Amino acid sequence: MIRKPEYYMHRALELAEEAAAAGEVPVGAVVVQADGEIIGRGFNACISQCDASAHAEVQAIREAGKNLGNYRLSDCDLYVTLEPCTQCIGTLIHARIRKLYYGAREPRTGAVASVCNLPAQPWFNHRLEVEGGLLQKQCKNLLEHFFQARRQDLQG
Repeated sequence: MIRKPEYYMHRALELAEEAAAAGEVPVGAVVVQADGEIIGRGFNACISQCDASAHAEVQAIREAGKNLGNYRLSDCDLYVTLEPCTQCIGTLIHARIRKLYYGAREPRTGAVASVCNLPAQPWFNHRLEVEGGLLQKQCKNLLEHFFQARRQDLQG
């Protein structure tokens, strides 16, 4: 069943909350097939997995690939709560993700709108459609509250 994009971003937000509860930076992602089925879920797990590549997007793409038995996800969209970094954009492009939806901008490392626009570069053989700002306020608030709490813990 195909639902509105907000539905899928809410699922990504739930995963981001799981990341926060685990002490990870609260970013969540889901991969959705053209028929509306969620086939991949992920949240940041860099700390717990001791793996710098364990970003939410990568985790969700890995699960989706295993579920489909194929690394190419050309009929799939990815929803993530934070603008992806260069690593994750590269992963989305190599996986042939059809469309990226993201929530909050990432002013320091965002590779879609904030620092650069990697998907628009002509040398890639895959065109990634992008829509940013989906449930931006909720996504941004979750991150801000997480980091405020961490700063308070360090001070006190």
